[in-house]
Amino acid sequence: MSRTYKATGINLKTQVLGESDKIVTILTPEFGLIRAVAPGARKHNSSLGGRSGMFVVNELLIAKGRSLDKITQAQTLKTYPGLAKDLGKLAAGQYLAEIVLCQALSEQPQEELYELFNEHLHRLEALSSANASGVLAHLAHGVFHLLALAGVTPQVQVCCLSGHLLKPNFTDPNWQVGFSIPAGGTVSLEAWERLRREGEKEMREMREMREMREMRTDQYPIPNAPFPLALSEAEGMPNAPCPMPHAQTVVVHRQEIPVISSRPGAMELALLQHLSQPQIMQIDGARDHDWLSVEQILRQYAQYQLGRPIRSATLIDSYFAANHDATV
Repeated sequence: MSRTYKATGINLKTQVLGESDKIVTILTPEFGLIRAVAPGARKHNSSLGGRSGMFVVNELLIAKGRSLDKITQAQTLKTYPGLAKDLGKLAAGQYLAEIVLCQALSEQPQEELYELFNEHLHRLEALSSANASGVLAHLAHGVFHLLALAGVTPQVQVCCLSGHLLKPNFTDPNWQVGFSIPAGGTVSLEAWERLRREGEKEMREMREMREMREMRTDQYPIPNAPFPLALSEAEGMPNAPCPMPHAQTVVVHRQEIPVISSRPGAMELALLQHLSQPQIMQIDGARDHDWLSVEQILRQYAQYQLGRPIRSATLIDSYFAANHDATV
């Protein structure tokens, strides 16, 4: 069996190793994630120095190792210099790379993920440097598509409770819709309020039933009962004597009331619904603030699905707060 293999990959992460080496985490379409040593990459005259940088696509010859493989040859196929020249684009690229690192698998083909990530880096690089809204829009678009590829896209077209189609109401400036991370997406506030009222009504009825059963128990105590008898909330029946030979257990199943994580307005919902399209288009009336809100919604949802924070997202916060007078 050969101790070397060829792969094409894009660098997602680098770490310092020893005095002059780097460990590079690479996404390849053939083998998924690979962690390999780039020997001498930190030396000034190393041929692997520039080839081990972030977002560089290389054709690689890699030697298998006991714990880590080693890059023996690298030929650069593509770079994204436009990302390094713009802090907002670079932050967005690192943000997407962090999500890719969480999703990618090792020793399994990842062709779709590889192509999707490169496509969104290309779109970011092609943007005008003065287009702040464009960076946010393309970042949100990339996050949405990566979640879709992973099979955890948030539901933004219909209400997660009723299944009814949701349409932004631009005629009412105060119109809002709910977004519930645990429920998986958008929620009609009318449906949510109705469910909340029904839940409160059921709780009142359960409480009244409890009080009534406790009163009956006090009036007709069981001789030598070691503990006071109480209503079982799960069953909705008391542990008290019943005149019938066999008491029937009643189990109440009630739909959970989802937590509302945020309340997007009409424009924010329109932007969220637009993200499912293959290409991001300019939407009239959309402002930086709207795209920042959409990014925040997707960030919280992605972090919930990934089970970890997106650390690179703080760069987005800092960049837009400092350069565009935007507060996230």
